[in-house]
Amino acid sequence: MKIKEGYMPFRGYKTYYRIVGEQTPGKAPLLLIHGGPGSSHNYFELLDDYAETGRQLIMYDQVGCGKSSLPEDESVYVKETWAEELIALRKYLHLDQIHMLGQSWGGMLEMLYLTQYDQTGVKSVMIDGSPASIKLWTQEQHRLISYLSYEDREAIAEAERTGNFSGPKYLAANDRYMERYCWDDPDENSPEPLRRETNGKRASLIAEGPNEFTENGTISDYDVTDDLKKIHVPVLVTNGTDDLCTPLIAKSVYDHIPGAKWHLFANSRHLALLDQHDEFISVLDHWLKEND
Repeated sequence: MKIKEGYMPFRGYKTYYRIVGEQTPGKAPLLLIHGGPGSSHNYFELLDDYAETGRQLIMYDQVGCGKSSLPEDESVYVKETWAEELIALRKYLHLDQIHMLGQSWGGMLEMLYLTQYDQTGVKSVMIDGSPASIKLWTQEQHRLISYLSYEDREAIAEAERTGNFSGPKYLAANDRYMERYCWDDPDENSPEPLRRETNGKRASLIAEGPNEFTENGTISDYDVTDDLKKIHVPVLVTNGTDDLCTPLIAKSVYDHIPGAKWHLFANSRHLALLDQHDEFISVLDHWLKEND
C-alpha cells in the first residue's frame, strides 16, 4: 500500500500528514482527526489495511502533537488554532470532497468546524466518542468514577480537593479509571502504533487539564450543543457501552443533529477501533458507501 508522508507549513510551524493509498473514482478520501487534545494520528494506523478497499486515508498530527511542531507559546493551544489548521490542511491537500471521522476531541473539532466554519464538500461525518459539551462530559465522568472502588473514589476526590494530581494513590486510581473506560496502558502486546509516543502531554495539560474529569484548560468552555442544528451533512454518532463518552453524552449529540444516525458498540471502551476492530471497520465501510 502506497504511503506518502509530508509536512504542511502552518503559522510558522509544521503539521505532519500521512496519506495511505490512492484516490479511487467514486470513493471520496477519508480524513481522520485524532483525539486529545494531545493525542496523535498513531492509532489511526490500525485502519491502514482498510485503504486496500480503494478508500484513501488521510491522517495528521495536530500542531502540538506527534510529529508536528510542538510550540512553546501556550496561546497556540486553543480550539481555534486546530480548527484553522483543519481548514488549511483541506486547502493544502486539495481535499475538496471528503468524508471525515473524528475520534474524541477529533469529533469535537468536527462539530466546531461544521457549525462555526464550513461544511462545503463534506460528504459525511462520523463523530466517534465525542461530547458537544464539556460540562456534560465532566458530569458524566464523575458518575463513572462512582463505580470505582471506595479507595479509588477517595483518592480522586482528594486530588480534586487539593489540586495535587501527582500522588501515587491518585495516579493508580486514574490508571484504573482509564483502563476501565478508555484503553489499557500500552505494553509489549499492544499494537505497535499504540506503543509510540504522542508527544502531546503539554498540549493536553494546557487545552484539557490534568485528566478527563478536571477540565480546566483552554477548551473547558466548549459547548456547541445549541449550534448542532446547523449541521446539514450526513452524520453518524458512535460510542461504546463502557466508554468515557457515555450513551447519554452520545445521545446529546445525536438528538441535536438533524437526521443523524447512531451506532452503539456493545463491548467497547473509548476506542472501538481497538476493542471491536472488525465491527468498527464494517460500520465505517457501510456508512461511507452509503454516502459516497
